[in-house]
Amino acid sequence: MQTNSIIMQTLCVPCACHCRYCLLSWDGRPIGADYARSECVALRWFQWLKELRPEISFHFSYGFSMEHPDIAHVLDFLKSIDSVSAHYLQMDGMRTRDDSQLASLTALLAEHSVEHLNFTFYGLPEYHDAFAARKGDFDLMLRTVKAALGNGLMVSAGIPLSHENTAQAEALLSILQDTGMQNIRYFVPHSEGRGTVLEPIRFSQDDYDRLPDPVRSRMNSSVYRSEIAWLQSDELTEETHRSLLLSLTSENIRRYETEDPSVLIAEAESLDDTYYSAFPSVRTLAENYGDTGNTRWYSLRDMKWHWRQRYLRQHPLELYDVCNERQTGSRRY
Repeated sequence: MQTNSIIMQTLCVPCACHCRYCLLSWDGRPIGADYARSECVALRWFQWLKELRPEISFHFSYGFSMEHPDIAHVLDFLKSIDSVSAHYLQMDGMRTRDDSQLASLTALLAEHSVEHLNFTFYGLPEYHDAFAARKGDFDLMLRTVKAALGNGLMVSAGIPLSHENTAQAEALLSILQDTGMQNIRYFVPHSEGRGTVLEPIRFSQDDYDRLPDPVRSRMNSSVYRSEIAWLQSDELTEETHRSLLLSLTSENIRRYETEDPSVLIAEAESLDDTYYSAFPSVRTLAENYGDTGNTRWYSLRDMKWHWRQRYLRQHPLELYDVCNERQTGSRRY
C-alpha cells in the first residue's frame, strides 16, 4: 500500500449550517487545535516532506467552514505551501452577508489567489433551507454566486440527489443556470458522517429513470451506480494507494509540533493497515454481503463501505474507524 498524499486539518472554525448529511457531523462544537499553532505545524511538515519525502504531496485545510476571521492571511499561507485550498474554496456554511459585503468578500478572495468557489444546493429554497437547518441559506448562496461571478471567479455547484429531492432537480438547474453558472453536477451522497440518516431516502434506479435529460446528462453514471450494477462490474479490485488524513486537536498537537513526522506517518499508516486487514477482500465481501436485489445507488467507495459495515454486523470487531473524517485516518483508492 503506497502513501501518496497527506492532508492535515484542524476543525477549529464554526459552520453556520447543520446539514442533515454532514460529512464531519458538525454538532456546534469545534474540535480542532488552535489555528495559529496548526499553521506552524503545517509549515513544519511541508518543509520536512519537501526535503525528506518529496514523493508525498501535502495539503493543509481547516473547517468546519471556511469562515476564518483573517481569511486573507490564511489564503496567503495556503498559497505559500502549495495547498489546493488556496485556490478552491467550499462556500457552504459561511455567515450571512448583504450584497455589498458579499461583493467585498469575493473581491478579497480573488485578490488572494482564489480561483474557484464551490457550493452545495440541496434542492429548491424551502427544501434547501430545511436540509441545511438555516433559513435564508439558499438565498445567501445564490447571492454569493452572483457576487463571485461579478468578481471574475469560477463557480460550481454540487447537488446531492435523494428520493426526496429528485423532482426538484430540473427546476434547481434552471435557477442556477440563470445566475450564469454552468458547472453544475449531481451526485449521490455518501454514507459517512451523518450520511447514514439518508439511507431511507437513498437515490435509486427508479429515481434515475425519472430524471429529465438535462439533469441526467450532469450525473456521472460511471461513478454512481446501483448495487446490482456494482456486483456485475469488473472494477471490484483492491485499492493500491492511500491518502492520510492527520487531524490536529488540542490533545495531539504537541506531538505534531515536536515529534519526528516519520513516526506519526507510520502510526497513521498502521491505523489504516489494521483497519483494512480486518476485512476479507473486496470480491469476497461482494460475494457474501452484496445485495443482488438492491437498486439503490452508490459510489464504489461508498459501496465498499456498506459491504464492510454488513460484515461488521455479523463479525463485531473493535476497530479504530479510519473513515471518520473528524479524526486522523485515511482514504484508499
